[in-house]
Amino acid sequence: MYSSLEKILRRAEEQNVPFWKAVQLHDCRESDITEEQSFERMRSMYRAMLESDRNYDPALKSASGLVGGEAEKLHRAREEGKLIVGNLIASVMEKSLRVAESNACMRRIVAAPTAGSCGVVPAVLISVQDELQIPEDKMVEALYVAAGIGGVIARRASLSGAAGGCQAEIGSASAMAAGALAYLLGADAQTVTDAAALALKSLLGLACDPVAGLVEIPCVKRNVIGAVNAVTSAEMAVSGIRSKIPADQVIDAMGSIGKRMPEEIRETAKGGLAVTPEAQAIAAKIRM
Repeated sequence: MYSSLEKILRRAEEQNVPFWKAVQLHDCRESDITEEQSFERMRSMYRAMLESDRNYDPALKSASGLVGGEAEKLHRAREEGKLIVGNLIASVMEKSLRVAESNACMRRIVAAPTAGSCGVVPAVLISVQDELQIPEDKMVEALYVAAGIGGVIARRASLSGAAGGCQAEIGSASAMAAGALAYLLGADAQTVTDAAALALKSLLGLACDPVAGLVEIPCVKRNVIGAVNAVTSAEMAVSGIRSKIPADQVIDAMGSIGKRMPEEIRETAKGGLAVTPEAQAIAAKIRM
């Protein structure tokens, strides 16, 4: 696992390979596998993401009854032309809900980087593949980009809501998706890291305050915010907008903020939305 995005950039330049390839070669060395084995393993993850979207069942409800069927509501609104956003963003919104709801309903998902943020990366990648008709191999390459970014965040900061708040989960997923999308849009390696930085900066300080301690409210809806944020961040970076703060420093800032967050807003359900009157009523009903 690389310790910085700057190291990935340097390795890519030294070896004259794209960002994704530098990540893959490092994975091969760490896992002692061939490039072909690594690529097929990553392909299986992308296909599992596809399945988590396609196998969504709008009739399912989570055990608490708090989550389920909402992606279908968005789908109907989209079909009826009630949404004012364009087709790509509408798809990203719907798919992020589909996958995040599936997690709450105990369906198979890919934790990218966590179960609570599982809807962000697939929503962005699958929607863009559908929109631009991108070959699967290119999508697998993009997943390496996302993995490289996520690996650095894990090493320099955290991917855990309990350790760093939801910025560490949804924020990290958004950065991963933004970098991957920038790659798919033809960005160079530096622009990929700018996209990741722009996405993460926008979600710094996001609390982790699950109602009743469940990864449902507000977690599922936050996947939508993370996914849409990833798209806008990638679009800004590809348009030439740079992150004034280097990506590694943004990651370090996220880690620092997470350490300073009160325990109440780090997945304990003791603060934030989790202690609102309605949330307390929901928790009491579930306990009964």
